[in-house]
Amino acid sequence: MTTSAADHPSVPAAGPPAAGPPPTRGIPRALILLLGAASVVVVAGGIRAVAWLIAPAFMALIIVIAVAPVQGRLRRKGWPGWATTLVVVLLVYAILGAIAIGLIVSVARLATELPQYASKADALLSTATANLAKLGVGPEQLAQAKGSLDLGKIAGLLGALLASVAGLASNLVFLLALLLFLSVESGGAGDRLASIARDRPQITAALDHFAWGTRQYLLVTTVFGLIVAVLDSVALALLGVPLAVTWGLLSFITNYIPNVGFVIGVIPPAVLALLQGGPTLALVVVLVYCGINFVVQSIIQPRFIGDAVGLSVTVTFVALVFWAWLLGPLGAILAIPLTLLCKALLVDIDPRARWADAWLRATPKEPAEAAADAAAKAERKQARRRRRTHSDDRAATPEPVAHTAAGQQVGGLGGGVAPPPIPRG
Repeated sequence: MTTSAADHPSVPAAGPPAAGPPPTRGIPRALILLLGAASVVVVAGGIRAVAWLIAPAFMALIIVIAVAPVQGRLRRKGWPGWATTLVVVLLVYAILGAIAIGLIVSVARLATELPQYASKADALLSTATANLAKLGVGPEQLAQAKGSLDLGKIAGLLGALLASVAGLASNLVFLLALLLFLSVESGGAGDRLASIARDRPQITAALDHFAWGTRQYLLVTTVFGLIVAVLDSVALALLGVPLAVTWGLLSFITNYIPNVGFVIGVIPPAVLALLQGGPTLALVVVLVYCGINFVVQSIIQPRFIGDAVGLSVTVTFVALVFWAWLLGPLGAILAIPLTLLCKALLVDIDPRARWADAWLRATPKEPAEAAADAAAKAERKQARRRRRTHSDDRAATPEPVAHTAAGQQVGGLGGGVAPPPIPRG
């Protein structure tokens, strides 16, 4: 029985698959990098143009953050809100006034004392150029070097740091008003952060960590800066170097400048000691500064700062150069808090930016892992110490000696048995 082709349905031949919608292509990564770099340049240029406004404003913010815990403690003790705000405002104004008075007095004394050493500086430069001429240096190079080593230029470079901080007096009205408003608003900062934490807890955590790290850094740096300033001032006064208190204040200010603050603080008193007592006194000043600052800043201070900063040395140095270029000398003083704020806003609030935190932090591992490793290492060290102590105790303890019923020793140096007692009568 045959079947016709009409009895079976026709099967369509397989053809090419239907073409779907064309895949969407995102922005190339190279273009994203270029746009990001261009945006950074534009923002940096804008910040540098208004550095006169941003630097004092951020300094006011840092001062208010530093004294904010005082208001919280007073409120927990039952003080009314207006009283705590008044205390914070007075404390902030007292800090600013002390800084301004110290800088004004130092700059005035510096301008009075330095001209007295102009003749000594010229004589020293003449001696130095004569010695260089004996070594074969040409007269044109000597004249150029002598002109560049002018005491007035050195004094100008020295006063740049102090004048930049004292220059806040030109914006005194703005700064005082900003400090007043920030101090009044600081009482409600906790409620504002709690409101933000309902929707964006990571932002609140990042800002809290920034405030905590800034307070810890400022507290430790201020305390050790005062210690260094007092020690340097006393040492310079004992050595007979003029303006000892001024150089102590300079040491206190440059203590906030990471990495190179010590170098900036030691150059002026060393130069003045060279003019006052010759190379020997200048060398003694440098050695005294190196000893004091190395012990305090390199050995003791890092133990107290701990993880408050959490930035590597390279990142700290690059940040110092960047903020000093962007905001001037005041940017160098505020380099660490500014970097912590940028890290909090750009890295800590974004979980996808953990790779950047790995390059920024001081330790290769996470802080929790580093703390766990340090604790485990300390525990192993303690265990080894206990085992060593136990073995020493066992070695020092004499072996127990067996006794007979009559109280005589059994065994001895020869390893034999003690003879029986001699019978009596």
